[in-house]
Amino acid sequence: MEFRPRNYVAEEQSHSLPRSRADIHPFSSSSPQSILRQVDDNEENRNNEEFFDPLRAPDSNASVETVDGHDFESSSNGNDDSFPVQTKEWTSFKRFLMQRFPVSKMISVSSTFFFSQMSNTIVRSGKAHEKSSSSTHLEELDDPQKFSETDTKVITQQEYVSRLHELKDEINRGWHSEDRVKSLKLSIKVARLLMDTSVSNFYPTLFVLVTDVLNMLGDMVWERIRQKAEFAEDGARLCSLRAENFRTSDVPIDAKETCYNWFCKVGSIRELLPRIYLELAIFPCWRFLIEQPVESLQRLVMMTRGIGDPLASAYCRLYIAHRAQKLPSHDTGYLITCLNDITRIFTRISSTKESAHGCFAGSKRSLVSLMEPSVEFIMKCILNDASQRRAGKVLVELGLGRSQEELFGGSPCVSIVLHHLLKQLPIDIVSFHAVDILHLIKCSNDNSYDQCLNYRLVGLRLSEQISQIGSVEAVVNEVIQVVSEYGLDEYLKVVDAYLDIVLQNQMDGHLKTILEGISKLASDKVLAEDELASLQSILVKLLSHFKDLEHVFSLNHFLQILDTMHGNSRGIVNMHILDMATRNGYVHDPTTIQLLFEISQALHSDTDLVNMKNDDNQQQARLISRFVRMVDHGVEYERHLAFLMECRGALGSIVELKEILVHSSNCLATKALKDGKKHTAFVKTCMAFSEITIPSIPGHIKQLNLYLGTAEVALLGGLVSHSDGLIDSAINCLQSSDWMEGSRTLDSDGMLSSIRKLCSLLIMVPGNPEVGILHIPKSILLIIHSRSWSPRLKARILCAIISLSATLSQERLPYHADHTEIMGNDLLFFGDSSYVCELLSLTESVLQNLVDVIEQEPSRAARGSLSLEACNCIASSFKINEHVFSVCSKLIETAKLCLNAKDKYLTSTISFLDKNLPAAAVSSSIAI
Repeated sequence: MEFRPRNYVAEEQSHSLPRSRADIHPFSSSSPQSILRQVDDNEENRNNEEFFDPLRAPDSNASVETVDGHDFESSSNGNDDSFPVQTKEWTSFKRFLMQRFPVSKMISVSSTFFFSQMSNTIVRSGKAHEKSSSSTHLEELDDPQKFSETDTKVITQQEYVSRLHELKDEINRGWHSEDRVKSLKLSIKVARLLMDTSVSNFYPTLFVLVTDVLNMLGDMVWERIRQKAEFAEDGARLCSLRAENFRTSDVPIDAKETCYNWFCKVGSIRELLPRIYLELAIFPCWRFLIEQPVESLQRLVMMTRGIGDPLASAYCRLYIAHRAQKLPSHDTGYLITCLNDITRIFTRISSTKESAHGCFAGSKRSLVSLMEPSVEFIMKCILNDASQRRAGKVLVELGLGRSQEELFGGSPCVSIVLHHLLKQLPIDIVSFHAVDILHLIKCSNDNSYDQCLNYRLVGLRLSEQISQIGSVEAVVNEVIQVVSEYGLDEYLKVVDAYLDIVLQNQMDGHLKTILEGISKLASDKVLAEDELASLQSILVKLLSHFKDLEHVFSLNHFLQILDTMHGNSRGIVNMHILDMATRNGYVHDPTTIQLLFEISQALHSDTDLVNMKNDDNQQQARLISRFVRMVDHGVEYERHLAFLMECRGALGSIVELKEILVHSSNCLATKALKDGKKHTAFVKTCMAFSEITIPSIPGHIKQLNLYLGTAEVALLGGLVSHSDGLIDSAINCLQSSDWMEGSRTLDSDGMLSSIRKLCSLLIMVPGNPEVGILHIPKSILLIIHSRSWSPRLKARILCAIISLSATLSQERLPYHADHTEIMGNDLLFFGDSSYVCELLSLTESVLQNLVDVIEQEPSRAARGSLSLEACNCIASSFKINEHVFSVCSKLIETAKLCLNAKDKYLTSTISFLDKNLPAAAVSSSIAI
């Protein structure tokens, strides 16, 4: 056998395409190639009727609205396209109510209301027997002691909910079994439950459960009357009532009589609250009787004034707003009346002594909080999609403005009502009247709502359209004056809302005042969670606004404020700082580097290194690693290496960081070598740093690649002995690695890539006669034979060793170490026949092993592909003689058995062999 001589320079020139400098990048949008390509693509698309661009296709599901869940209301009595949206909004609002006011598992309820209404109606078997309301009242009159002794019962929340669900099912069954009177009576009993406000925190949940039952009844009544109007008793269709625009004249007399009968039955209910709720449940049915059912709403609003309990009356008005949405169109005058009535209740609560409200004694703020959802929902209904003119009219009707031209010029407003008004007002009104609104907040100083939240809300609303604010300076001045009297928590909440306005308008003086105020209030104080959250938001906004981190650090009091933070909020701010520091390139300033290092230490101490799969922990580790990678001390190489050593000691438990430390050390050594000065001692120190760091990195393949990268740097510095030692360490890693490393299967492609990289490096490494010039390739072969690796991996490694031997045999190597004192093997062993003989001897044994390994590959397709790879490797490495030709022939035969005869790889390989066959073997080429 004889190695095939190669002229790498000539081969490179023959395979290179002619190149010329381009003035315009060929991939830019303005390049001629791109323009022609776009024209061709457009023309092709026009000619291709089947062309489909998925990015431009309409979303087939965009207009589909689905409402899931058993408690969602039917839209059968809906009147326009907005009802599915309103239904989803109501469902979301109910969920919000139950989440905002959670209750304990055990509830104390009034036996008079709960057990008398439900226990006698539902028994465990699911059957029911009727017990009239009048008999219950008679029992109470006959034996008042009995009812007073058992005034309260303690039951589980689940039991309460389960009984209501059972009652709902019973109402549904009664209706569909034609016992509608029973369904009505049971519904009245359910409505009576809302008269009991003794367990105040449970009332919102009770409201949701009860109104679900009432809404179900209302839908069933609506559907019954509609069916009666559209169909005769024999099933013949009489008419078709379009929900959105039918008139009362379209409704037959029988249907009207049935509808009127329902309202009469509801009107005969003795108690006021159940009567109002039941009429509201069937309220949309007024459309079958009168053209303007909205007129009846005002009557119901007046009736709610007879409900003495403030909590019950507020939620009754909430239900009025909800059911009125079922009407096709209506004025909001009745809602404004509801809101004004609730406002008067708030005023009365604020001005009355604590003991005046019985069960709410000592809990004014709790009562106001429970009533707040009513204000929120009603205000949203009033101002939903309201124009600026309509919103101005509402303000006048609420008594806040004298006229449309002079808004916010009237009396002060209850703070909680004002809050939800500001939340729903059009942003144009808020922006134009910002100063007037701030003055209104200042004079609306009652106990119903925390005023700082109103100031905060105005800031958040103004931030929606900062450029539209009428008088920014006056607004910020007013806010700064107000917050100067606040404590830290309130101060932070308000200035956080206005900080974007201050920053975008470059109000540096106000920013300085704000930071000074925070520093003064937060000094020598352990911050609470709410304070930390607000402070976190403020600092993140500062970091997001400025592009230069050093500018942020130079702000007065910024670092002092940062030092007051702790816990998760401090960690989040630290992560933003690191992200900003590495966002715009390398970090050079020594002071900044030291500060960021301390921040990294703080983050590292908070990182859960045991649970690194957590996204937050991974992000922290990545930011710390990126910071270390982006540090640059310039030509102060020793200082930079000292920084890397400090990082290894303080942050070394982050695996990703250790790899970066090795790469940074190698990069530092390379920079020093390119500096033109003698830095041999420094490069040796860098090599020692890497050699010490690499063994602490888990994963033998990772270690192998790092050792090889470090060995390259050692060769660049002329440190041959260091390079040999690093390569030996790489071989030890290869020796130590098994197919299964821990519980994770090794990547065979990664293993192959690493070994190929090692073979490529060995071309530059001078052979060592003391241990044998082929010591490393032989070590690789020993590892291959001792491992149960796949035939596919073994075959490709053997091909790499063949290519390595063929390359080392050349008179001129393709590349050398970039150091004048390191001689390549082509110079060290030039003319040494024993050197080439040793290479051939090694390659012959590898060649035989290669053929045997390929035959062991179980996959036919993989075996055929490996045969062709090996054949091309052999033909490229050796001159074709009889022995080489026989090996290639055997491999081609294997490929033919495994692959299709027309396989392009197979046919091209056969063609290549034919072109390179010597004359003596031409007669045998037919066998191939």
